[in-house]
Amino acid sequence: MFARIDRAKQAARDRGLDLIDLSLGSTDQLPPPATTAAIAAAVPRADSAAYCLHAATGPCREAIAAWVSRRFDVAVDPDRQVLLLVGSQEGTAHLPLAVLNPGDHALVLDPGYPSHRGGLALAAAQVQRLTLRQEDGWRPRWQQLSPLQLRQLRLMVLGYPHNPTATTGQQSWVDEAAALCAAHGIVLAHDNPYVDLALDGEAPALLRSPHWQRCGIEFFSFSKSWCLGGFRIAFAVGAEPLIAALRNIKGFIDFNQSLAIQAGAVAALEQAPDWPTRLRMLYRHRRDHMVQALAGQGWPLATPGMALYLWDRLPAGEQRDSLRFCLDLVRDTGVALTPGSGFGAAGEGYVRLALVHELPRLEEAAARIGHWLRS
Repeated sequence: MFARIDRAKQAARDRGLDLIDLSLGSTDQLPPPATTAAIAAAVPRADSAAYCLHAATGPCREAIAAWVSRRFDVAVDPDRQVLLLVGSQEGTAHLPLAVLNPGDHALVLDPGYPSHRGGLALAAAQVQRLTLRQEDGWRPRWQQLSPLQLRQLRLMVLGYPHNPTATTGQQSWVDEAAALCAAHGIVLAHDNPYVDLALDGEAPALLRSPHWQRCGIEFFSFSKSWCLGGFRIAFAVGAEPLIAALRNIKGFIDFNQSLAIQAGAVAALEQAPDWPTRLRMLYRHRRDHMVQALAGQGWPLATPGMALYLWDRLPAGEQRDSLRFCLDLVRDTGVALTPGSGFGAAGEGYVRLALVHELPRLEEAAARIGHWLRS
């Protein structure tokens, strides 16, 4: 599905349309200057061009452990409970290979981020889906799971703040999941790249749950909070057996990021801790402006609590499914959105819009969408 949207975007470019791509959560903002300066200073060093084995990631893991202590008031062992990743997507996709046997049952949220299901497919798992509903505020209803399902489950994957619905979520939701997993011997993987981008309230975190050291692993990223998506660096913090299992899998699949990239990550944590605050102000302004602009064009959308995305139902009276709606929209207007069905069956009838352009471009996108809907 995402490949079809990508081809449609290229076709729009080929026809000479001015593409406004709101389909990817790839920020238009630069990383902190301290981060890029640290990377630039480290690139000429010979060790930055060498393969990086796990031991060499020690300084970065120590900086991560210090950040965890400041951010969540939780002490973690950088050697046994922290693992560097090539993006949190890599970690969530590889974890099932580390903790599941073929045929084991695992649960994902629907709608949910595609790599969560993709990782289970790579591990030949039996996928169970927990349906989220707008009328519930996109809250997971664990009572949907039968006693048999709970006995069968070996892994549960969730993430709040939630992509694609832009729901911040509540700590109690994660705590309920952690207690359930601890009681039934289920591994809980919490994907948390948006932890610093909650616009309303404090984002939940598995590390705040008392059960994380028994059954949990949490994934964080530099991509969203420090605008380092293209540099591909992230980390996991979790129970020692889970970190060890994921590290074993990674040892067969990849090396670690260049020491130059790691130097930038350390600079982000230590020298630019307030960078996410700047981003929240920016995205709040864009969110409020774009919700108002689209409402003025006849398409009222809900105001989300998480930065970066808008998510809501297709316009009233729309007969097309979400994929056809997005394909026709980019073909006719050059504005690219993401179909909700790409995030699971429960996403059908919805679209996601990424706030990754300055206000004039967002206004232009809203105007094109409005003209197209009226015509």
